[in-house]
Amino acid sequence: MTFDYSNLSGREPGLFLRTASALSRGVRDVQAQVNPYAQWWQDQNRRALDGEGPLWVALGDSMTQGIGASAPDRGWVGQLMPRLRHRVVNLSVSGGLIRDVVDRQVPALLGLGVRPDLVTVMIGSNDLFNRRQRHLVEQHVTELVDALPDGTVVATLPQPRAAAQAFNEAIASAGRFRLAEFRDPRLRSWSGRLAADRFHPNDRGYAGMATIMGEAVGAVD
Repeated sequence: MTFDYSNLSGREPGLFLRTASALSRGVRDVQAQVNPYAQWWQDQNRRALDGEGPLWVALGDSMTQGIGASAPDRGWVGQLMPRLRHRVVNLSVSGGLIRDVVDRQVPALLGLGVRPDLVTVMIGSNDLFNRRQRHLVEQHVTELVDALPDGTVVATLPQPRAAAQAFNEAIASAGRFRLAEFRDPRLRSWSGRLAADRFHPNDRGYAGMATIMGEAVGAVD
């Protein structure tokens, strides 16, 4: 199957990220993962679509790309893959916003021509940290609810912001989705779980996220 989807957003990094990269080697090192990790997933996606078996489509942002982990398959998606035994098409993009899922990722999912056995979404954190997007979260999550297929597993937003609460309430009240509860007490402490940029998880942090997502989708060790 021909599959030309790009795991890059096509946007230049914002001012905050450019400034942080200039000042911090840790931020630069993690940002240097964006292009190679996107390419790894593009190659993985093509192999998955040429394969057989249950299909999992992952939607989201850099967390679903595994940015910050020691390798692309050490993010939460990669660590959960062996437990699920699904072939995975990962449509996430680093820097992804809710509208990226609605406008690019869900249409790409529908364009696969195959009904996935599992769809997961982890999105919204970048919207909360973007002053121009934050006040639009309530509007955009309504569009997200309309776009996602029934039974999608959606990660809640743990941030203590009104916009995060609005996101979580909209997802829960829809009544069509399964929730991966990232407000879980097991994820309160990130000591020793962050990458060099002090924002993205490292392998250990992603392992905790894989546990929460695995419980939501019914994959247990």
